[in-house]
Amino acid sequence: MKIASLAALFALLFAACAPAQTPQAAAPVRVTAPAGDAPALWRIADEDTTIWLFGTIHVLPQGFTWRNATIDAALAESDLLVLETVTSVEQSDAALLLMRLGVSANLPPIAERVDPELLPQLASMIERGPFPESFLNGLETWAASLMLVGVTLADLGLDPDNGVEEQLELVFQLADRPVTGLETPAEQLGFFDGLPEEAQRHFLRSVIDTPEDIREEFDAMLNAWRTGDEAAIAMTFDDELSFSAPLREALLTRRNANWATWIGDRLAEPGTVFVAVGAGHLAGEETVQDFLESAGIEVTRVQ
Repeated sequence: MKIASLAALFALLFAACAPAQTPQAAAPVRVTAPAGDAPALWRIADEDTTIWLFGTIHVLPQGFTWRNATIDAALAESDLLVLETVTSVEQSDAALLLMRLGVSANLPPIAERVDPELLPQLASMIERGPFPESFLNGLETWAASLMLVGVTLADLGLDPDNGVEEQLELVFQLADRPVTGLETPAEQLGFFDGLPEEAQRHFLRSVIDTPEDIREEFDAMLNAWRTGDEAAIAMTFDDELSFSAPLREALLTRRNANWATWIGDRLAEPGTVFVAVGAGHLAGEETVQDFLESAGIEVTRVQ
């Protein structure tokens, strides 16, 4: 699985859930800009409302810099920060929520839910991680998959608590400005919990079958985001979702449509809002921008 997809899917949740080891108008043409030297930023506006739309990376290497004058100006003028979900959730609350949704009785052992050729990789990941196989056996497949993603992030030296969302949230907290979420943690976990078992097992296979050059893939994904390269971002994000229609519908298409509706409704209220969601939702097909444009709302890429 492409590490961009893996990291993005894992961080659909929230940092606190990580393992401790870490009338209909014609659609206007979207104004775009080529890849450059900063992450992509879009603007949606009417007479009295401005909404900045920014794609994020949910996990970053320590010390990685990404802000510039354009982003800082948009942040400074915004009255409200809107994330996929508010990341400052108590870890104990997140764990309880995961256990409530993800634990079931009479499940087959985790080893019986993967192809035989992946058993060595599964055993290796369990050995490197903090959770014994007996614990994973009691988790639904989606929940066990999420626990194992934490192993991959640890292998890369990435801290789930160090991402763009956490940095943005701190900016607004220090300025005593509000932060809210498009979804609740329970809703986000529910996206996984509602997946059919085959889609859950597809996710599990993708998590286990990580490439040898995972560091190289992660660096390439990070560079695509840093330079605002929509095509490259779409390639990494869509790599796995394109092979599972239920995964794509639940984790991407439906959520992008809902977020576009929220943005369209928010235009009726004056003010300036900074909306930050995973970059994969803003690149490729069926993006948030696509749904906005189908509703006749112009989206302009400014960076």
